[in-house]
Amino acid sequence: MGDGSIDSPLLLEQEMITDPSKQVKLGSFTGLVPREKSIAFERILFRATRGNVFLKQAVIEDPVIDPISGEKVDKNVFVIFYSGERTKNKILKICEAFRANRYPVADDMARQYQMIREVSEKLSELKTTIDVGLLHRANMLQTIGSQFELWNIMVKKEKYIYHVLNMLSFDVTKKCLVAEGWCPVFATSQIQKVLQRATLDCNSQVGAIFHVLHTEEFPPTYFRTNKFTNAFQEIVDAYGVAKYQEANPGVYTIITFPFLFAVMFGDWGHGICLLLATLYFVMQEKKFSGQKLGDITEMIFGGRYIIMMMAVFSIYTGFIYNEFFSVPFELFGPSAYQCKQLSCRDATTSGLVKVGPTYPFGVDPKWHGTRTELPFLNSLKMKMSILLGVAQMNLGIVLSYYNAKFFKNDLNIWYQFVPQMIFLNSLFGYLSLLIIIKWCTGSQADLYHVMIYMFLSPTDDLRENQLFVGQKFLQIILLLLAIAAVPWMLFPKPFLLKKQHEERHQGRSYALLHNIDDPLETDLHEDSHDHKEFEFGEVIVHQLIHTIEFVLGAVSNTASYLRLWALSLAHSELSSVFYDKVLLLAWGFNSIIVLIVGIIIFVCATVGVLLVMETLSAFLHALRLHWVEFQNKFYEGDGYKFFPFSFTSIQDDEE
Repeated sequence: MGDGSIDSPLLLEQEMITDPSKQVKLGSFTGLVPREKSIAFERILFRATRGNVFLKQAVIEDPVIDPISGEKVDKNVFVIFYSGERTKNKILKICEAFRANRYPVADDMARQYQMIREVSEKLSELKTTIDVGLLHRANMLQTIGSQFELWNIMVKKEKYIYHVLNMLSFDVTKKCLVAEGWCPVFATSQIQKVLQRATLDCNSQVGAIFHVLHTEEFPPTYFRTNKFTNAFQEIVDAYGVAKYQEANPGVYTIITFPFLFAVMFGDWGHGICLLLATLYFVMQEKKFSGQKLGDITEMIFGGRYIIMMMAVFSIYTGFIYNEFFSVPFELFGPSAYQCKQLSCRDATTSGLVKVGPTYPFGVDPKWHGTRTELPFLNSLKMKMSILLGVAQMNLGIVLSYYNAKFFKNDLNIWYQFVPQMIFLNSLFGYLSLLIIIKWCTGSQADLYHVMIYMFLSPTDDLRENQLFVGQKFLQIILLLLAIAAVPWMLFPKPFLLKKQHEERHQGRSYALLHNIDDPLETDLHEDSHDHKEFEFGEVIVHQLIHTIEFVLGAVSNTASYLRLWALSLAHSELSSVFYDKVLLLAWGFNSIIVLIVGIIIFVCATVGVLLVMETLSAFLHALRLHWVEFQNKFYEGDGYKFFPFSFTSIQDDEE
């Protein structure tokens, strides 16, 4: 026993004694089985053969291609040793059930070695072929790499052209293609020249025919913008695309949007910081235009000119408010006021005496921090918010007149524009007039009392609240006009629409109304073909809703403009808190370390809160004022954009 090697068979003597004809021959199967089925495969084999097989599995690291599905699948390689034909048949059925791929292996050792050698040689040949192919591919790609982008763009352009050609239709003779589309009027001659040049370039015997069609379909909307005005137009388009020839709010947004933002953000120190950050994007726009930016960076870069205008206007309003990080400066001359005694300093104006000429520009620096006798700055911002709001709402109503005039909707001119102007200005226009008179005269009249008792007791004597002669009589006239404007908006228009409808169907009037600006009249135009009954009740309800919406909206929208004052006050107070409670407090410790920490906290708070959060807050509030308070007076925004055939859209989609 000790003389035998480890490779010697344990049953050598029995094998030598046993008759060769009675020896049991073992068969084998080799193949691959899906990895997720390997455990079940082994369990079924064990149960079906009652454990009379030997199974060995090994994991294949890389996925292999399944010969049936052609997809890459994670599999295990297996080998099965068995004895007997019945066991063999069971194993074959189990392999078929589990979709195991079987591969034949010869029993002869010499044949096995030969197969291994052949497979190794074949693998070596394949590896050599793949290496040569990869090298050839690398050389080819390196050769054509400089032209790949050009070829890619050319292929996309051709696909784009064929996509557009597929939208063309054959004429009745089936010999030419007919294309119908929209083009700007200014581009008509340019399109004709391009078609003529294309005919000459391709040596065509028949030239392209360009003909202007007259259609009742409403054209798409196209505004010519540049890199400066495009961002402002996108703000308007986010609310809704203007109808064809509808007044475009984007023209006014270029000025009003950054200005209203600046009213809330007014601080020329913060404005300078915002301007410097924006100028970096403006000066590096060629560099950033060719790069793929993150979502936030791309949004900031796209609105760089909006932010630049916001920063410029913030510097301007900051000079008016006389605030530099909440600190007032005597930039345009000395203050017109001085303290008569020491008790008037800091948070009170008691004892201030005017000793010089009025401060030439903006708020006098001595009036900052006033809380008792002269709350001028807060009063200035509040009253200025009302003036700006009334002015912008009047602009919106004037633009509604333009829309009604262009679409030839006389009913909207006389029964919408006129009463709306009367109602708004009889109340809030009059309030704006009182504010201006009070500023000019220095009166101490209580405007809250004047406006409240204008409704409650219009005939009472104004006493100390009278600002000019004849004020009571004027208030009564304006109140009567405001009251009369409500039924003026409500009742005449539905009856006139009903009259026009009856005249059309009785044959007394054959004029078609194409007033798409008014949905009621659009419905009437459609009903003229169907001879449907005029729904007078629906028209009355619609007009009632419109009237109530304007009357309540005039009050709520005017109050909504007070957010200009509220956010400006919040911005100023936050800036003052960071300056007084952080920077000055750190300065008072007379310690370099505390001062450095205070400066770091002040800078972080200024950047994070005032330059980021406050900027976003003021931006959103200015956006709301334009979308809700301004544009709802005249802007329908139910048009659709003009998308011309252009290869630049391919590059935009790729980016």
